[in-house]
Amino acid sequence: MKKPFLRRLAEDHSQRIRAWVQWSFLALNVWIGVQFWLFVRHYETAGATVLVSRPAGVEGWLPIAALMNWKYFFETGSLPRIHGAGMFLLGAFFLISILLRKSFCGWLCPVGTLSETLWKAGRWALGRNFAPPRWLDIPLRSLKYVLLGLFLYAVGSMSAPAIRTFLEGPYGLVADVKMLNFFRHMTITVAVVTGLLAVASLFIPNFWCRYLCPYGALMGLGALLSPLRIRRSPERCIDCAKCAKECPSLLPVDRLVQIRSAECLGCMRCVAVCPAEEALVLGAPRRRKIPATALAAAMLAIFMGTYVWANAAGRWKTELPPQMYYNLIPRAHEFGHP
Repeated sequence: MKKPFLRRLAEDHSQRIRAWVQWSFLALNVWIGVQFWLFVRHYETAGATVLVSRPAGVEGWLPIAALMNWKYFFETGSLPRIHGAGMFLLGAFFLISILLRKSFCGWLCPVGTLSETLWKAGRWALGRNFAPPRWLDIPLRSLKYVLLGLFLYAVGSMSAPAIRTFLEGPYGLVADVKMLNFFRHMTITVAVVTGLLAVASLFIPNFWCRYLCPYGALMGLGALLSPLRIRRSPERCIDCAKCAKECPSLLPVDRLVQIRSAECLGCMRCVAVCPAEEALVLGAPRRRKIPATALAAAMLAIFMGTYVWANAAGRWKTELPPQMYYNLIPRAHEFGHP
């Protein structure tokens, strides 16, 4: 059978589009972080600094509280009053994974963006990245599912009244502040572990995401239900194996007809480097091709639609009296986990 003409790689714009989405979302998280830090500093200094409103988006960094709220909602049918934005963000990201593969991790997650930057820097400096042997890689990958299982068990074993008591207690109310303090007042142990993870990411693509991230594990389980797949046409494929070499999840793209793995990030890097016209596509059933612009637009629609609905329902922001913040935030370090 006649092989297809090779295409010019410059014609594929998926990675340029993805980079815009990645860095825009990272910038949004940085802006939220700065705004939240200013909010906390106002109450820590007893009003001596400028007051800014609390950005509800910071709750996206509280996945355990989000899981608790989902458990509470499923048991009672009531939407939460505390950290509701975190619940809706987790729901939006999980919906994105179900519909659009694990693209939250490959397109939106700021940790994923930083991790990708590190392994690209490692490839530039060393000329290549590395992969653990299969006998070690598979057990290491299971760690993130073990961590997810522990979190799900802990949350699942709590009753709805216990969840409400936890979230409306001092620890739950300032869980976001304690998360900020975790980074602001980093211990030597945490700094060393973070440094080791960063160094490991230079050598092994997406080290944290691949082996240890329970959030990514949850998104991967959702992605198993997705109708989208990276699909390879054996008739068009020229067997160059560039796709497998480029895959940050180390998947054997060149040997499969469809990529069903929970590790696939939907990043389309394999599609971008494929030199054979439509030998690889991100597609729905019947090989219906999904362009990167449509993928990005769908993610934006789900993300913004969730925000607009939750905000209109009055469940996006956590509203607490200022005096409560003046009392709790300066003492956040005093509240241990119940």
